[in-house]
Amino acid sequence: MSETTEDGADGLRERKKRQTYERLSETAIGLFLERGFERVSVAEIAAAAEVSKPTLFRYFPTKEDLVLHRFADHEDEAARVVTGARGAGSALDALHAHFADGLARRDPVTGLSDDPRVLAFHGLLYGTPSLVARAYAYQGRSEDALTGALTGALTGAPGGAPAGVAARLAAGQIVAVQRVLAEENWRRIAAGESADQVYADAVVAAELGFGQLRDGLALAD
Repeated sequence: MSETTEDGADGLRERKKRQTYERLSETAIGLFLERGFERVSVAEIAAAAEVSKPTLFRYFPTKEDLVLHRFADHEDEAARVVTGARGAGSALDALHAHFADGLARRDPVTGLSDDPRVLAFHGLLYGTPSLVARAYAYQGRSEDALTGALTGALTGAPGGAPAGVAARLAAGQIVAVQRVLAEENWRRIAAGESADQVYADAVVAAELGFGQLRDGLALAD
């Protein structure tokens, strides 16, 4: 009985933490979109969210993290896809299928979303140099996670290169292809095309990108 009560209390604390986390981020992003990233101070965000600055920094170590935490949930996404597909087909096929499914769902991660809120967020991100620079740290962690998932999935590396090096090279190429595909989709939509108008070309581009990876990477089934 006491264990159940304790678990319930822990769950409530976690939910409250998550709610505070989301509230801080949403408050900050709203202010950034309204006035610009550089024109909003951390103190103003804390005041608007009705918390102290030390409390805000316990949740978000940097101002940039208030925006980029949305990418945190996707850091190990590619790694999870590869791990889940192990024994059921090639890693690249699984990643391609996952990306294609994201395109069909208009997942913002694929860049193929014309939701005004998503477009505004991407405009904030790509229009702020410090956010772009910080985004590379998230990309690096995504590569690290994918490297771990790919270790052992490589059938071999030309010239007898170490498996760890081969896995890291593969992860870097895969993450780069996904980033370029997403950026190209976002660029066209930001220029005025709708997601529906871009979709067919986005599917072809994904086939091209993953096809180039497939031709150059020897990944085990």
